[in-house]
Amino acid sequence: MQRPWEARELVAMGLAWLAGLALLHRCERLPGGVEYMGLAVALVLLSALRRRHWLMPAACVAVLAFTQVALRAEWRLTPELHPAWEGRDLVLAGRVDSLPVAVTGQGGVPGWRFEFAVDAVGPAGTALPPEVPRRLMLLAYDGPPITAGERWRFTARLKRAHGLANPGGFDAELWLFEQGLRASGVVRASERLQAAPWWEIDAARQRLRESIQQRVADPGMAGVLAALSLGDQNAIAHADWALFRDSGVAHLLSVSGLHVTLFAWLAAVLAGALWRRSGRLCLRVPAATAARWIGVAAALGYALFAGWGVPAQRTVLMLATVAGLQTLGLRWPWPLVLLGAAVVVTAADPWALLQPGFWLSFGAVGLLMVAGGEAAQGWRARLKAALRTQLIATVGLAPLSLVCFGQLSAVGLLANLVAIPLISFVITPLALLGGLVAPLWSLAALLVQLLMAWLKLLIAWPAAVWWLPAAPVWSQGLALLGAVLIVLRLPWRLRAAGVLMLLPLLWPAVPRPPAGEFELLAPDVGQGNAVLVRTAGHALLFDAGPAYAPGADAGDRVLLPLLRSLGVRRLDMLVLSHRDTDHVGGAATLLQGMPVAELRSSLEPGHPLLRAGPRETRCEAGQHWSWDGVRFDVLHPQHGHYDAGLKSNDLSCVLRITAASGRRALLLGDLEAAQERGLVAREPDLRADMLLVPHHGSKTSSSAELLAAVRPRVALVQAGYRSRFGHPALPVLRRYQEAGADVVASPACGAWTWVSATGGSGCERDRVRRYWHDRVAPAINPEPMGPAPAEDAWP
Repeated sequence: MQRPWEARELVAMGLAWLAGLALLHRCERLPGGVEYMGLAVALVLLSALRRRHWLMPAACVAVLAFTQVALRAEWRLTPELHPAWEGRDLVLAGRVDSLPVAVTGQGGVPGWRFEFAVDAVGPAGTALPPEVPRRLMLLAYDGPPITAGERWRFTARLKRAHGLANPGGFDAELWLFEQGLRASGVVRASERLQAAPWWEIDAARQRLRESIQQRVADPGMAGVLAALSLGDQNAIAHADWALFRDSGVAHLLSVSGLHVTLFAWLAAVLAGALWRRSGRLCLRVPAATAARWIGVAAALGYALFAGWGVPAQRTVLMLATVAGLQTLGLRWPWPLVLLGAAVVVTAADPWALLQPGFWLSFGAVGLLMVAGGEAAQGWRARLKAALRTQLIATVGLAPLSLVCFGQLSAVGLLANLVAIPLISFVITPLALLGGLVAPLWSLAALLVQLLMAWLKLLIAWPAAVWWLPAAPVWSQGLALLGAVLIVLRLPWRLRAAGVLMLLPLLWPAVPRPPAGEFELLAPDVGQGNAVLVRTAGHALLFDAGPAYAPGADAGDRVLLPLLRSLGVRRLDMLVLSHRDTDHVGGAATLLQGMPVAELRSSLEPGHPLLRAGPRETRCEAGQHWSWDGVRFDVLHPQHGHYDAGLKSNDLSCVLRITAASGRRALLLGDLEAAQERGLVAREPDLRADMLLVPHHGSKTSSSAELLAAVRPRVALVQAGYRSRFGHPALPVLRRYQEAGADVVASPACGAWTWVSATGGSGCERDRVRRYWHDRVAPAINPEPMGPAPAEDAWP
């Protein structure tokens, strides 16, 4: 046992290490040359003073942690794709560096998504220039099958590592940065240069995945087995992921810490039993030590074959840390062991702190250690202990799940009681053994089907899933502390205090516009339109964004997470300006995931969305209503336009919103120049402070007559980053500048918020800027780059 002052010093240094990493991850940019010199001076001074006070070594460790991860981040960010290389056909030679993932593009075109390690550029295979990153994420459509480990020559068009930026949304740029992928692109021509060598692990994993797909008829079940045995979570269908997520068992559908630990334990037990049979081996190395390290080695081999995912990496490092401490004879208390494991994990992967899995893994282990009891005797006592353990994990991790994901499965305890033993001890071993005895895959698939039937039954219950708005940081910390008090063996009064500490997280105050005013939030949806308008007590969504690919749309990827994080539980109205998929692509998912009171649109009779359930009203000029002192007017189309044979763009619903302060917003959908002029002729006062640029800034819209009538102070362009349409067009941008309007483009801004009460606005990229975020997104797209990966298409 360490002396108290030594333990105190070790704890301080461990926490200082984590604090140094966390501080850098909050920085908008990395240090410069002068700042690095200051950090070096601070290290020297703190090292000289380390004997003066026990906190000096901790401060030195914090500075060291901050500095070393900053330097590693610099290395990972370099090289970045130069903007001048975007949208150009580049000939790239290199190696397929990951297990390819089957994808489906627009129109149902099959393809592959994979990581590519570049070693030469150009037809002659010249060395890699400094303007091209070493690793890329590529999409190849309608071409020959691609196998991991193969060498290829691709002609591809690249773009920088850029993703959507929305409140409560997935940070694709962080994901790309963590994977070391500094650009993405689409393959336009390909040539296989060399087959994968026999020792290629990913190629063996791909062959095993193909065997599972051939043996298991149901693609969904085959995907689950591939995820459990190979760590290929991308093989799981989107609908199945939603089921696992809502039922609270998604953590089991990867090669997680539980699976790796179980594999290591089984290997250690078997190795220890065999080792004890040899007296000579036991004299050289004690059986317990040998079993311990053989278990770590087995965990490492399993994690490597399963794709070396982040949860598996963390677990292997944790097992190695614990094994090392035991081998050295250091009997540290469990909090110190857990802290030491966290330091080792973050030393190998400093960005693990940014991943919910890191906190969930360490939180689960810590809770179980805090609330651990004596070893149970007898099957009833063991069953009771298992139930208590599951209850502790469910209750204790609930606040952390709410903080990380904004949702909580009310049926998670019942789901995990069945899923944890079934997946961990039956389905996963069968999936692994199926590589040797293929019929076992069929048995495993049957058990997965039974499990999914159970999960579907559970989530069909009322209030099976709770979605809560984002809470302030202070309430998150208070709730986590309250969860610890609840699971500890403490008097009930203290546990009741823990319950009260959860309340600010469970019922956060949701900010609302004052009466008579409104807030307009335009999420970053890529090439499409979607605008959320909130008054004091109502919410309206104008358009629902695009469909990115079959099974992936803005409704699921952007709008539902955004609405839930803002505390919007229902939409009072969904306005679909016209039928184009970049405006209605996410509507079906949205209507399934959230109650909508009324649907107002220009869709033709018989359109599938009109059968989705809400009361439907056709947009016609002259319609108006008021919510909380805010007036809404429909200005277009007129009644006769529906029978005039106009194309869908010219039938776009036009909505004007007027606050009590007199400030206005004008939303025009994809209205084109001819109908813009007709609108100007009909409406005597089109003045508006904020204008949603019609047709994303196309050359066919934003006529001079419209801009003269509207005289906007700010104009918003919702368009995709380097979209193939090239929006907004340069002549259109010039017209807005000549009209004196400030132009905001979603690729450079992310989600944009405008408040009618003050006329103030803000960009999501400015609000949450971090050093890994793209800083050179142009306000306009200089040239089309062809079909590019959707910004949110990453896992």
